[in-house]
Amino acid sequence: MVSELKGLGVALITPFEKDGSVDFSSLQKLVKKCIKGGANYLVVLGTTGETPTLTKEEKKEILKAVVEYNEGSVPLVAGFGGNNTLEIIEDLKSFDTNGYSYILSASPYYNKPNQEGIYQHYKTIAKESPLPIILYNVPGRTGSNMLPETTLKLAREIDNIVAIKEASGNIDQCMKLVKNKPKEFIVLSGDDNLVVSQMAIGVEGCISVIGNLFPEEFSKMIHQCLNNEYDAARLTQLKLLEIIDLIFEEGNPVGIKTALNLQNICLDSVRLPLVKGSATLRERIKKAMIQI
Repeated sequence: MVSELKGLGVALITPFEKDGSVDFSSLQKLVKKCIKGGANYLVVLGTTGETPTLTKEEKKEILKAVVEYNEGSVPLVAGFGGNNTLEIIEDLKSFDTNGYSYILSASPYYNKPNQEGIYQHYKTIAKESPLPIILYNVPGRTGSNMLPETTLKLAREIDNIVAIKEASGNIDQCMKLVKNKPKEFIVLSGDDNLVVSQMAIGVEGCISVIGNLFPEEFSKMIHQCLNNEYDAARLTQLKLLEIIDLIFEEGNPVGIKTALNLQNICLDSVRLPLVKGSATLRERIKKAMIQI
């Protein structure tokens, strides 16, 4: 039921121990925190999860562990993105879908395909996918922008493409998607700092990074928007604006892990090529969290 994607989806980090191994104890703590805080669903192995640095075996273990920690509480979304279409299909063939409802797949990065290439990439994946697909447009990371025309063509022509996480930061692009999309297709924000503005023009939720840190506040804000309570929602968006900017300042998930470490959820360890947040950033994040 695609309507369950409305609201707050949290793009989970992958916590690491000091030695760089996956910290499953902290991952469990984070999953419980997000569910208790009102997350409508959780996204596992997205970009925020440092997925490109994980081995295939680690990915399988994390996917299985989150199902266990979730205990059927909320829908789960598994990230399967990349710039090798055939490799994604092979990974999907070995994916144990038990406990998962959707797949989130980022538009191909680095290759910089044209719009026809992006369309054919998703069309090919959709034929093989065991679960409905959420598109993910994030040109700041991929190097190419999936235009509204391409998204809408996929939405209209392929039944199991059901939503998009739109992280272009372009309000005009969001409006074109909302105006012209099929009725059941869901447009979600991928920009924590623009959620209220985007929801005012018809976006129906957010797959969020800051939701790891403040799920209760962010979920409340999103549902206020869904209920047309924009005066209240705007106050929360403005209150969180500084911390949202800070957690992305030195890269994602560097900042959010720094903040979660200050909440005693996990260490601030990341895997190369990312490095820990600077001492200056840590102090600024700490100050912003105290003010909130």
